[in-house]
Amino acid sequence: MKRFVFTVVCILSVHLLQAQYTYPFQNTALSDAERVENLLSLMTIDEKVNALSTDLGVPRLGIRNTGHSEGLHGLALGGPGNWGGMQMRNYRMVPVTYPTTTFPQAYGLGATWDTELIQKVADIESTETRYYAQNDRYQKRGLVMRAPNADLARDPRWGRTEESFGEDPFLTGEMTVAFVKGLQGDHPRYWKTASLMKHFLANSNEDGRDSTSSNFDNRLFQEYYAYPFRKGIVEGGSQAFMAAYNSWNGTPMTIHPVFEKIRKEWNMKGIICTDGGALNLLITAHKAFPTHTEGAAAVVKAGVGQFLDTYKPYIYEALSQGLLTEEEIDKTLRSNYFIALRLGLLDATQENVPYAHIGVTDTVAPWNNKEVQEFVRLVTAKSAILLKNERNLLPLDKNKVKSIAVIGPRANEVLEDWYSGTPPYVVTILQGIKNAVGDQVQVYYEPTDEMGQAVIAAQKADVAIVCVGNHVYGTDPKWKYSPVPSDGREAVDRKALSLEQEDLARLVYKANPNTIMVLVSSFPFAINWSQENLPAILQITNNSQELGNGLADVIFGQVNPAGRTTQTWVKSIADLPPMMDYDIRNGRTYMYAKEKPLYPFGYGLSYTTFSYSNLTASTRTLQKGETLNVSVNIKNTGARDGEEVVQLYVSYPDSKVSRPVKQLKGFQRTRIAKGENRSLTFELKAEDLAYWDDAANTFVVEPGKVNIMVGASSADIRSAITVQVK
Repeated sequence: MKRFVFTVVCILSVHLLQAQYTYPFQNTALSDAERVENLLSLMTIDEKVNALSTDLGVPRLGIRNTGHSEGLHGLALGGPGNWGGMQMRNYRMVPVTYPTTTFPQAYGLGATWDTELIQKVADIESTETRYYAQNDRYQKRGLVMRAPNADLARDPRWGRTEESFGEDPFLTGEMTVAFVKGLQGDHPRYWKTASLMKHFLANSNEDGRDSTSSNFDNRLFQEYYAYPFRKGIVEGGSQAFMAAYNSWNGTPMTIHPVFEKIRKEWNMKGIICTDGGALNLLITAHKAFPTHTEGAAAVVKAGVGQFLDTYKPYIYEALSQGLLTEEEIDKTLRSNYFIALRLGLLDATQENVPYAHIGVTDTVAPWNNKEVQEFVRLVTAKSAILLKNERNLLPLDKNKVKSIAVIGPRANEVLEDWYSGTPPYVVTILQGIKNAVGDQVQVYYEPTDEMGQAVIAAQKADVAIVCVGNHVYGTDPKWKYSPVPSDGREAVDRKALSLEQEDLARLVYKANPNTIMVLVSSFPFAINWSQENLPAILQITNNSQELGNGLADVIFGQVNPAGRTTQTWVKSIADLPPMMDYDIRNGRTYMYAKEKPLYPFGYGLSYTTFSYSNLTASTRTLQKGETLNVSVNIKNTGARDGEEVVQLYVSYPDSKVSRPVKQLKGFQRTRIAKGENRSLTFELKAEDLAYWDDAANTFVVEPGKVNIMVGASSADIRSAITVQVK
C-alpha cells in the first residue's frame, strides 16, 4: 500500500511539474543549451529577425519583452535624452519622464575609490529598473542595462570623460567589476538586471569617432584597453557589451573578428550589440561595404546579435541573396537568449526568480526611500576631492563664520547630462549651504559679476565660495555642440583645458582672500593660477540630486573628504600627445607621462593627516602561482577622524621589455579614527605582475626585481620594498 501511494505521488508530481510549462524551453530542469535550442526550433524566421533588435520578446510563445536601459549613474527614464519615451498629448508627441535616483556622474563615482560603495549604487539602480519593469502602473521594459562604461579615459580632452571611471586599467577594472555585481546581484542562477558594458573597444575620441581607427598593438589591447572589459566578464560576471563606433587597427569594431576570440578566451556567452546607428555608419562613414545589406550580413556573422538602428529590410534581403543563413542568425541569437535565461524571461512562472517581487508586492517607490536619498548624499560627499587647503581654510566652522558669498554659474543649478534620468528632486550648492548654516549665517548669492555684483558680495562676506565648471549641455538641441572650447560631451571633444571662469575666481579672490573654488566638472582643467593663488579648491562632478547637501557636508566638516583623482591633471594641453595617438607609451597617463602634472593620479587631500610605517611582505621571493601578502600600518596623526585611500604600486627595474614607470595594483579606502593605527593587507599574485608576450601569445611572469610601493597617490609614495620574482 505504501509503495502504491508513493508511486501515485511521484506520478502526480511529474504531471504537476509538466503542467507548469507549455514548452520545453520553459522547463528549468533542462540545461541552458537545451532550453535555447528548443526555443529557436519553435521561432519563425520573422520572430528571429525581430529578435536581432533590443527586443527579446516572443509574444506568441509567452516571452515578454525586455529592452535596454541607460544607467551610468542611475537608471535613466527621462532626462535630456528622453529615455522615458514619448506619448501623445494634446495631439502632439511629448517626452515622458519617470523619477529615478540620480548619483554623481561616473567620473565622480570613480573618484570615491570605493568598490563597496559603487556596488551599492548599482544595486539601487537595478532595484529601480526591476520596479519600473514589473510594476503594472509602468511596465517599462528594460532589464538589460547599458552600464558600466569600461572605456579608459586616456586623454582629458575626450568628450565622454564624464562617463568613465578614469585612466587606469586596474582602478577602472575594479570599479567595473563592482558595478556589474551590483547590477546583476548575487543569486547563482538569476540576475537582477543584465550588465551590458560600453564601448568595446578603445573609444576615447569623439571627433570623427564614426570613421576613425584607434591604432595600437596587441600588447596594449591585453594590458590596457581590453583589461577592464575582461575583468568585468571574468570576475564581475557581465556577459554583454556594446561594440564601439571606431575601428581598431583599420577594422570597424562592429564587425571585428576579435569578438570570436574573446568569446572563447573569456567564456563570453551573451549579447554583443551595435552602438546607435552603427550599421548605417559602417556603410556611410567607414565605407566598409558598398551596401547596407552586405553590412548587415557581416555584422551578424561577426557575432553581433542586436542592432540599434534600422536593419530588418537588409537582413531579409541578405537572406534572400544568400549572404546570410538562418543558421548564422541562430548562432548569434543563442547569445541573446542566454541573457534572457538569466533574467528569468524564459521561465514558465516567476516563482523562482528572487527579484520578481520588486514592484509587484514590494510597491514602495525606491526613489522616495529616505535611506536611498541619504546614501546618495553620502556618495556625493565621498566623491569630492580636496585639491588644495592652505591655512586650513576648510572645513568652515559655521559657528564662527558670519557671512558667506556663494558666487558663480554652477552655484544654483544641478545639471543633467545626456545619460541622466530625471531625479525626484535636486539640491543645488547654494541650497545645500543654506541648509547647513540655517539662519545663523548670512548667505549672499551672485551667479555672475554683472555690474560688479560678485565682487561686492565677496567684499561683504567672511568667506567667498566660487562655483565654476563645465556645462554638460545635455539639454542643448544641437548634438555636436559645445560653445566653449574647454567643454565637451558625447560627439564633441574638448579643444582646450583652460577654464574661462577662472577669471571670475581672480576677481573674487582680489576682493576676498578667503576664497574657496568649487570646481563642478566632468573632467580635469588646467587651473594653474587657482592652484598657485587660491587658498582652497574642491572638485566634484555634475549631476547628483544631492549635490548641494553632499558638498556642504564636506565644506562644513560633517564628512572628511577622501576623493582621489582618477586621471592625471596636466598643467597644459601641450603636455599631451596628439589626440589620435592611442599608444599610451608615448607619454600618456601617469604610467608614461613625461611632464610634471598639476595634480597626479590618485591625488586628494584630507582634513587630517596619516603616517605610513612597517611595510612588510610575507616573502621576499615570489614564485609563479604564488600570492604575496603586503602589509602596512596607517596611523591617523591629525585631529579629526578621516578616511585614507591607500594605494599600492609596482615597478620593474630589471625588466627586459618596456614596462610602465609605475603601475597601480591595489587600493583600499579605509576609515581611521584620530590617533588610531590600522594595519592593511594587500594580496598580490605573481600573475598580477605579468606582461603580454606576443610571441608566446600569453601573459608571462618575468623573473627579476619588483619594487612594491605604497602611498597616498602615484606621486606620494610613503614606503617601498623590493621582492624577487622567480
